Amino acid sequence: MPMNMQQIVLARHCDGLPVPEDFKIEDAPLPEPGDDEFRIAHIYNSVDPGTRSRLSGSATYAAAQKIGAPMDGFSVGRVEASNHEKYPDGTLVFFAGGWRTHSIHNGKGFIGPVTPGLPLSYWIGVLGVPGLTAYCGLKETAQFRAGDAVLISSAAGPVGATAGQLAKAWGASKVVGIAGSDAKCHWLTEEAGFDVAINYKSVDDLDAAISAALPDGVDLLYDNVGNAMIERVLPKMRLNGRICVAGQVADYSLALEDRPGIRTTTPFITHQIMMRGLVVFYHAKMFPEALQTMAGMIAKGELKLQEERFDGLAAMPEAFCGLFRGENMGRRVVKVGEE
Repeated sequence: MPMNMQQIVLARHCDGLPVPEDFKIEDAPLPEPGDDEFRIAHIYNSVDPGTRSRLSGSATYAAAQKIGAPMDGFSVGRVEASNHEKYPDGTLVFFAGGWRTHSIHNGKGFIGPVTPGLPLSYWIGVLGVPGLTAYCGLKETAQFRAGDAVLISSAAGPVGATAGQLAKAWGASKVVGIAGSDAKCHWLTEEAGFDVAINYKSVDDLDAAISAALPDGVDLLYDNVGNAMIERVLPKMRLNGRICVAGQVADYSLALEDRPGIRTTTPFITHQIMMRGLVVFYHAKMFPEALQTMAGMIAKGELKLQEERFDGLAAMPEAFCGLFRGENMGRRVVKVGEE
């Protein structure tokens, strides 16, 4: 057994778009589990856009990350030393592990055994927080209804792509996605089953493109981008339309005073629009249903996904920073241990 572990910590607060120099890798003693604890050797770690909201030194919907503190995130790993009866040695688990090679856990909070039959990395992707965010956000936060005309921003990411496919499976009248490249748009329509995909970087007029794709208006906006997108779509919302605010990837790197505002509020009155934010852990009771449903869809080929893999813990900062340059095609995972 190795005597040391490695972890990545925040080296400085991020100013604007994150860069790899904002992080550093450190060695630390390999921890030993105490009573009713167990040590997990990480196999895959995730990088998540929402993490950026905590890296500028101010709190948002989660506490600000302190300089020198290990980075949080989600992981899949194997229990390798256990004093816990429910998690014996050899158990494969998904959990909130962070950017490190090993973790100590007490079995409480966001953790569960991996169900055999699907690739391990899926448990921090479609079967992890991104998939759960899509499922709970669509079904509970946005109160999806069969027949809805659905618009999804950042649609080629793991949250948006999953939400769009669930909407189609549940009877949406039309699903339109907005993404940042022709390749992403092609995948959305040809593989993920979206009706239309709009490349916001290449269209001359995004407002006109959305109106052309959804001429009768939008019943449900599932937004992963931020205030500018919501402001753009509000005039296009139909009566009793719903907006799920699932992420703000375009706003995370902006100072609060530089973030665009939402000014077009009249449709909230005239069209009785509902807008709700989403923190997925508030819907934990729905997780078993969501995981069973989505695992079954994957097994039947009814839920498609894209995954980019990086190797080694040291690759995590660059994998994370690339999210904000729009480079990712689906979920980014980093392999830090052996399967």
